[in-house]
Amino acid sequence: MVTRRLAPLLVIVAIVLAACTRNPIASTHSSPPPPSPGKVAWTDCGGGFQCGTLQVPLDYAHPTVRTIGIALIRKVATDPSSRIGSVLTNPGGPGASGIEFLRGEAASMTTLNRSFDLVGFDPRGVGQSSPVRCLTGPQEDAYLALDSVLDDPAEKQAAIAADKSYAAACDARNHDLLPFIDTVDVARDMDLIRESLGDSKLTYLGFSYGTYIGQIYAHMFPTHIRALSLDGVVDPAVSANDAILAQVKGFEQNLQAFLADCRVRAGCAYGRSGDPGVKLTALMTRLDATPMIVGTRQLTRSLAMTGVLLALYDQSSWQYLDQALTNADKGDGRVLLFLADIYNNRNADGTYKNDLDAMSATYCLDHPVPQDLAAYDALGPSFAQASPLFGPWIQYGNVTCIYWPAKPTGQDAPIDVSGAPPILLVGGTDDPATPYAWSQAVNQQIAGSVLLTRRGNGHTSYDASKCAHAAEDAYLISLTLPAAGTVCTS
Repeated sequence: MVTRRLAPLLVIVAIVLAACTRNPIASTHSSPPPPSPGKVAWTDCGGGFQCGTLQVPLDYAHPTVRTIGIALIRKVATDPSSRIGSVLTNPGGPGASGIEFLRGEAASMTTLNRSFDLVGFDPRGVGQSSPVRCLTGPQEDAYLALDSVLDDPAEKQAAIAADKSYAAACDARNHDLLPFIDTVDVARDMDLIRESLGDSKLTYLGFSYGTYIGQIYAHMFPTHIRALSLDGVVDPAVSANDAILAQVKGFEQNLQAFLADCRVRAGCAYGRSGDPGVKLTALMTRLDATPMIVGTRQLTRSLAMTGVLLALYDQSSWQYLDQALTNADKGDGRVLLFLADIYNNRNADGTYKNDLDAMSATYCLDHPVPQDLAAYDALGPSFAQASPLFGPWIQYGNVTCIYWPAKPTGQDAPIDVSGAPPILLVGGTDDPATPYAWSQAVNQQIAGSVLLTRRGNGHTSYDASKCAHAAEDAYLISLTLPAAGTVCTS
């Protein structure tokens, strides 16, 4: 299952995006113009959806040398007489499939669907769009199970070796693709998608990482925009490790909210025999010493942490976290491992979707990271203070990009969107993955933008609040922005 709230990401860092500065982006405007896109040959693909493929340049600096296919899906407007055009959507990631997202989310977009064709796409490198693939299923099992709390020299050496091997495997299998799986090129692809759909201007609904795509698009094509609704806003000016630290604080806050609820709510089984926070710490200590056998697999501390993290994306998932932890305390790790597998997009047959690989390919191009391991060693005290549970686990989360074969072109800076129409920003006060402070910062960075606030836990607001849902729909349909300072509740 892929949704923006439970987006498959590489632990916490995957939602964190870095921006290319306006200078690198602006310099690409001198590249040769891409050829005009052809029409997409739409075919029925079940469930009321149509699917097709759009050919785009792999390298926009040399647009005629090689093309790749961008996979698309759409659900045509249900009221043709009031049709406005198409609304393009992106669920986040980087690495999440927009095709799978739209199949699952279209039912909650019925109001939009009356006036728009709903359109989703797999960004380049993702899913069905020239996917980046690095590891076999067993190799990815081992990589994700590896302990990332590097509290002794042997663990640190093993983790660094694994990151180097992972990057080398990605290079060996995708050497020609890796330099071009960046967000700037995704934005270019989006403009060709817009043109192929016959829309003179883009209407776009982006979540989490999708808000970063939206900001890049607004910089590159400000006059091609009809409306952008950006939900769960990424701040491109935050540095790589500072962004992770902010997320560590957000997930710790949501974890404490879950534990506080469990302590007082009779229906929370994990709180019936001892304090749930103490029990959780003890469980992770046991798993570090001795992973739990689950069939032919093992529930390691890292996989257990991943399962906990998944359930904190959405308050409605707390019931599953309660069940998973209660069972694990009794020696049954199946539910906790199942949650980790959802997060990691592991299929029942032991293969994986390519979310991890696509995330790494995009993130490491978009985001410059410190190249000295000592910089990550120095993060220990601040990360542990932010969250004793999550901090040490994610402290070295950006190290993979040190060894990435395609070097980054981005920098951490606000994105100039001069010339774009007003943009709607939506932020949740207790969003763990895209902290509310990021929405506030981008609201200050983008002149004329309007920030809609949702009070509550969980990541993104469209399905967490009827008020936010209605406001986003109203803006996308009628271009009516909510009043500045509008606050919705979950």
